[in-house]
Amino acid sequence: MRAIILAGGIGSRLKPFTFTIPKPLVPIGEMPIIEVLIRQLASQGFDRVTISVGHLAQLVRAVCGDGGRWGVDIDYLEEETPLGTAGCLALVGNLDEDPFLVVNGDTLTDLDFAAAVSQHPLDAGISICTTDRAVAIDYGVLEADDDGVLQEYREKPTLEYRVSMGVYVLSPWVIREHIAVGERLDMPDLIERVMKEGHQVRTHYADVFWLDLGRLDDLERGDTVFRSQRERFLPD
Repeated sequence: MRAIILAGGIGSRLKPFTFTIPKPLVPIGEMPIIEVLIRQLASQGFDRVTISVGHLAQLVRAVCGDGGRWGVDIDYLEEETPLGTAGCLALVGNLDEDPFLVVNGDTLTDLDFAAAVSQHPLDAGISICTTDRAVAIDYGVLEADDDGVLQEYREKPTLEYRVSMGVYVLSPWVIREHIAVGERLDMPDLIERVMKEGHQVRTHYADVFWLDLGRLDDLERGDTVFRSQRERFLPD
């Protein structure tokens, strides 16, 4: 199985750390975020990992190397100019006809990536891995009619949503048919494009731990959880 890790972002929400360290190399516990991902992928049967790099690319290459120490083959694609979370996929070479995984390089999760790939039907264009997220609202939420008459008042409610985890499974034909080489394109735009063309986009729900480590408070939480529950993410 093949996975592509998106590791080219600037990481502006993690400044000042990312002035000198690319976001995927920011540590949780004793290792960089991206190493956790690579170890997980290797343990789940992925044998080839492509890392999309941009900002401070040489440091990512220096840390990850060829993947030999984790038992995977790592190669790189480097964007001369930022192409977005989907545009860079047009640079991926040697795609066969099997579906492949795409994951943001700042993701901490105990998701079974291999299961997501195995459950993706080839006639579907994209599978979006999803989980539940509760959002606490710090205000009273009001609903009124057109005349201003209050219909409902909820004090500091907690709203629940099913959200994208920044983990996707793609069929190779999506890249060939829907992304031009050199085109700047983000994943939400690609998803809308595929759906507009009448192709199926599926969701893969999993009740798992998940954090996007792109903000300082989430990074701190992820570090705490990883240190206390390391075996949850790296059982070996």
